[in-house]
Amino acid sequence: MDFQRKDFKALVYEFMPNGSLDRWLHQDGNLSLLQRVDLAIDVAHALNYLHHECGNSIVHCDLKPNNILLHHDMVARVSDFGLAKVLARPLHPNQSSSVAVRGTIGYVAPEYGLGAEASPKADIYSYGILLLELMTSKRPTDNMFMEENLHMYSKDALHDRVLKIVDSTLLEHENEEVESSEIKTQVVLQNREECITLVVKIGVACSNQLPCDRMKISDVIIELQEARKILLISKQRQTFSTITQM
Repeated sequence: MDFQRKDFKALVYEFMPNGSLDRWLHQDGNLSLLQRVDLAIDVAHALNYLHHECGNSIVHCDLKPNNILLHHDMVARVSDFGLAKVLARPLHPNQSSSVAVRGTIGYVAPEYGLGAEASPKADIYSYGILLLELMTSKRPTDNMFMEENLHMYSKDALHDRVLKIVDSTLLEHENEEVESSEIKTQVVLQNREECITLVVKIGVACSNQLPCDRMKISDVIIELQEARKILLISKQRQTFSTITQM
């Protein structure tokens, strides 16, 4: 009952003590590369469950950092299903709707602006933008994206300057870690660059303009786990080298 002793219905979520991913990316700004990859994998598993494992496919329609909440152990949970759509039947490829654009500017799939029905591929687009934001700490609505968008900005950097678009605090954190252990091996640094590049590639592939060109969420999970493996191998080499020098 409310303060007037009238009955009302409430949707109650489990309390997430670490708040939203948006806060950690744009206020606290101290997520390590491994934490970012782990969070990306958590969200990918959540999408895979919604799209393929919970009976009728559920499209979230508003995936963004503010709707990713973090548990006390920093495990990510997808929240806020206010715009979610349950797909109880197969969609015709040319089916359209007059429903207003679903989602948040910057994260919403371009086909929604053309009246397309809610679809898992649109969630994949939002997820791709989320991945790129995870690595760059730049919002898709940043003022710098007046003539291009976060997708094109990241895609253009894939050739030879990925590290220049990555969150600078992330690079500083990783470099300090290498220096503190007195390990200067090029292999460790190359592994980290390989991990970052792979995650950015996945983000770009997921946020392609055409839905048919976007990755499948099952493939995203496999590729992200590979990126995590590359990073863990790097950390294991660091630890081993530190022990042998003692």
